[in-house]
Amino acid sequence: MATVLPETVPQPPADSKQGKALEPSFESWGRYPKLPADLRPLSWTTDFPPRERPAGAMLPVGAGRSYGDVCLLEEGTLLHARGMDHLLQFDPATGILRCEAGVTLAEILDFAVPLGFFLPVTPGTKYVTVGGAIANDIHGKNHHIAGTFGSHVLRFELVRSDGSHILCSHRENRDWFAMTIGGMGLTGLITWAEVRLRPIVTRGINYRGDKFVGFQEFLELSRQAADVEYTVAWIDCVSTGKNFARGIFMQGTHAETPAPLTRSKEPKLVFPIDLPEFALNKFSIGLFNFAYYNKQRAKTVNSVVDYEPFFYPLDAVLKWNRMYGKAGLLQFQCVLPWDEDQRGITQIMKAITSSGLASFLAVLKVFGDVPSPGFLSFPKPGLTLALDFPIRPEVSFDLLHRLAAITLDHGGRMYPAKDATMTAAQYQAFYPGWEKFAAYVDPAFDSAFWRRVTGRA
Repeated sequence: MATVLPETVPQPPADSKQGKALEPSFESWGRYPKLPADLRPLSWTTDFPPRERPAGAMLPVGAGRSYGDVCLLEEGTLLHARGMDHLLQFDPATGILRCEAGVTLAEILDFAVPLGFFLPVTPGTKYVTVGGAIANDIHGKNHHIAGTFGSHVLRFELVRSDGSHILCSHRENRDWFAMTIGGMGLTGLITWAEVRLRPIVTRGINYRGDKFVGFQEFLELSRQAADVEYTVAWIDCVSTGKNFARGIFMQGTHAETPAPLTRSKEPKLVFPIDLPEFALNKFSIGLFNFAYYNKQRAKTVNSVVDYEPFFYPLDAVLKWNRMYGKAGLLQFQCVLPWDEDQRGITQIMKAITSSGLASFLAVLKVFGDVPSPGFLSFPKPGLTLALDFPIRPEVSFDLLHRLAAITLDHGGRMYPAKDATMTAAQYQAFYPGWEKFAAYVDPAFDSAFWRRVTGRA
């Protein structure tokens, strides 16, 4: 029988007023670009549509963990849905959780882990909202097994600016369901969603780490671990010569020996300052990469680790994006179709190593063939590479444009949630269905990203 959570079911007070526009302090995780907008907090589903419609366009936003401008809107109104953070219903027999769209994955874990449940798919941070997870159709280390987050969403409510409420699922309003998953928040405001969680008996993860050098060794390890639930690799994008494309291939499964299921402790470390521009350079990142690769002395290690450092190593330090300085960072993430010679990935890596820029957050993973229900979802079968770069105006943007061009030349595409630089021509080539999707965009909604990639910026 489903468990209703009465202490958290939202009941707006009789004198509840809609959020007033505030001076914003809202930026994406990359902290670029910096765009002015009004911030209108939403605390109840009745706060939208607003009684007094803003003069400009609107855009729903959550925790601001997208890297580029998909969560930004210049001279518009950001509908800050983080306050819609109520857990509504949970059925322990099926693992189905209903919650409002502003609930974060961290809050779901705090509730579900002690009950013996875990997220079906999680990205590298737990501080994203459910609405953002759907809007960007996030993926994780188990994509080759479980697909995207949208694959585990059963249904949700979509509210349009005209006040219409659309219940979306695989069976009901299927077109709206498909367009909203991966729809970058443009089809309307998601108020609540139902997600199926997966059972666990312990916080432990059976971990294995294998050192490798070169893409062929990475591919062989990936083939050997094709049935392992979680796989990902850290890759050194600084070293050249005999150490080119060296890394650590990491795999894990949920341990099966029962152990206490407790809530995670809140992180205590906070990155204190914005580092100066000179702090992150090819030399300092090269030293980090050398230390990270060699901290594992053996070729292969096996251990049982807690799920927090396995899934969320960066979440241990709050505001870690400050290490890139006030200028912010650019993230590049692409997926390239299978190529036994891996010419596309090799070309991208060589462009990075010769650019003078470097990234210590470089991740390589195999995407599987589990189809996403989202019409514009990013993942497809092949290899995905994600990297962070400090913003250095004289070189960073030119490098990102070259990487996008290589991606296009090799039949790949880039991830909108991580992007701040791709051109309209590139986006429209990566996502040829964009014009069909445009017909579902709420006429009152817009974003800086959407303006850019439709040629209106």
